[in-house]
Amino acid sequence: MRWWHIAPVLALELELFPEDAWSAGMFWSELADAHPGGTRHYTVAVTPDGAVVGYAGLMAVGGDGDVQTIAVDGRHQGTGLGAALLTDLVREAARRGCADLLLEVRVDNTRAQRLYERFGFEPVGIRRGYYQPAGIDALVMRLDLAATPVAPVAPADRTAPAAPAAAPEDLDEPADHPRPDVKKDTPHG
Repeated sequence: MRWWHIAPVLALELELFPEDAWSAGMFWSELADAHPGGTRHYTVAVTPDGAVVGYAGLMAVGGDGDVQTIAVDGRHQGTGLGAALLTDLVREAARRGCADLLLEVRVDNTRAQRLYERFGFEPVGIRRGYYQPAGIDALVMRLDLAATPVAPVAPADRTAPAAPAAAPEDLDEPADHPRPDVKKDTPHG
């Protein structure tokens, strides 16, 4: 994920998570630490025409990893795209030497829970009222990466593959994406 993906990612975020969507400032803050040596890794999935249809993020500090977010456009759910994005995060956490990978998922999101279980995540606790403002509990799940010798391979994606991490020469913005005005939006939550 690069800065020019924030606007379409935010639109998808607001569509999928209207009650507890991240702000633009939160995405800017996360991407500020998504550089070589940083603690964040973010990826997007795009269609051949460049439309963002999914995104995912990882925080890796020391030997601990945490899935920060994962989302797939409703029109692309059930195609293997969520599994492809999660595969990218699991592999990146393993590459960074994380022993464990944690995540929170709404207790009422059984579809996502089934995906995580397929990858070997196991429930380890509940965070009461975690998702605000609705006060929905979060199920905390953990994947023991030390016991997972090879990151799971996602089923073949029939829509849009997760974009690979940018090579150093790809770090400049493309000519057709002029830099937007940067707003001082403080992340919260």
